[in-house]
Amino acid sequence: MPYIEMPKLSDTMTEGTVVKWRKAVGEPVDVGDVIAEIETDKAVMELEAFDGGTLQEIYVSEGGKARIGEKLALLLAAGEDAPQKDGQAAKTQQVNPLAGSPSRTSPAPAKAEKAAAPVSRGRVKASPLAKKIAGAKRVDLALIQGSGPGGRIVARDVESAPVTPAAIPTAAAAIPVLPPGPGDRRIPLTGMRKIIAERLLASKTQIPHFYLNIEVDAGELVRLRTQLNEHLEKSGQGKLTFNDFILKAVVAAATKVPRVNASFAGDAVIEYTDIHPSVAVAVEDGLVTPVIRQAQKKSLREISEAVKDLATRARSKKIKPEEYQGGTLTVSNLGSHGIDSFSAVINPPQAVILSIGAIVKKPVLNAQDQIVPGHRLAIGLSADHRVVDGATGAQYLAELRGLLENPAALLL
Repeated sequence: MPYIEMPKLSDTMTEGTVVKWRKAVGEPVDVGDVIAEIETDKAVMELEAFDGGTLQEIYVSEGGKARIGEKLALLLAAGEDAPQKDGQAAKTQQVNPLAGSPSRTSPAPAKAEKAAAPVSRGRVKASPLAKKIAGAKRVDLALIQGSGPGGRIVARDVESAPVTPAAIPTAAAAIPVLPPGPGDRRIPLTGMRKIIAERLLASKTQIPHFYLNIEVDAGELVRLRTQLNEHLEKSGQGKLTFNDFILKAVVAAATKVPRVNASFAGDAVIEYTDIHPSVAVAVEDGLVTPVIRQAQKKSLREISEAVKDLATRARSKKIKPEEYQGGTLTVSNLGSHGIDSFSAVINPPQAVILSIGAIVKKPVLNAQDQIVPGHRLAIGLSADHRVVDGATGAQYLAELRGLLENPAALLL
């Protein structure tokens, strides 16, 4: 009798929210049917059935949360009997079939607390070697999706797993908070906001950041983009943004200084062959970083189209996990928000993040020491000093500056 459990749908997911049940209690289910919609920390995903049968019980109602591995529902094959209701979920989250659609059933607060309880470690299936490695790396096995037989966690699963948020020192928890007064609002954290808080706390407390900054003469970039967009507009094609040129330059510069396209792996540095830039996209609940795969093989136009597509779907929560996982460096651009310059927090396990400000028109000195109007672009580099040294970071920024000040090379 297969229980339907909360799956791990993203690398940072620890719990999910049942947005909608597509099947009601008593309905038949075929293999491959979409039975529910699950909201992770970054997107709303469809949950498909791996077995057929009849949906016997629903333990977590629409709007309810469950941690990875917790029971969501019970699916019985023909001739199977329902188990004894001795499980916590069955006692607290069961939906009365006579009440109609589960979407109208709201879990009581006490029940919701039980649903959010940590998964018992006794249920985790893992090899002895995987357990040993997990202990050394302080990785929570309950948060790992096993790739071995029957979902068993093996050594390679632990080796590739990030350190769990639970293992990260929670310095912020010791900081006293001013209690809310009359009229103040207490806004519960969304799943995405929780993950952002945990990952960025880990980044700033575990990764030794250093920062470099440059100012780029963006005059030629402004002129080239204007000329190209006039041509594209006449031919009915979409316009290019400054961010498209910057992304292309970031990738091209990384091919010349590959050490920035890397991660720290404990006893080694992994330098990646392909360049998969993550692009920070602001969404309603926080931030998503969709990834442009093998961007070193893409033209300026292809990068532009990929960014537009990914950003649009990220904002509507239609992006898939494989589209925001596996980035090798990140670009965060706040220029369109009027920010001239800033320093971003590294997106672990990557080694660098680029902070892109607005292109500003201001008085500058030319080669003849005359004050003339010019366009300047501030770029910051935040780097993991375990992977990238200051000289390497400077070399990378010099390559990036050269490309942006001679942007015609990006069209080749």
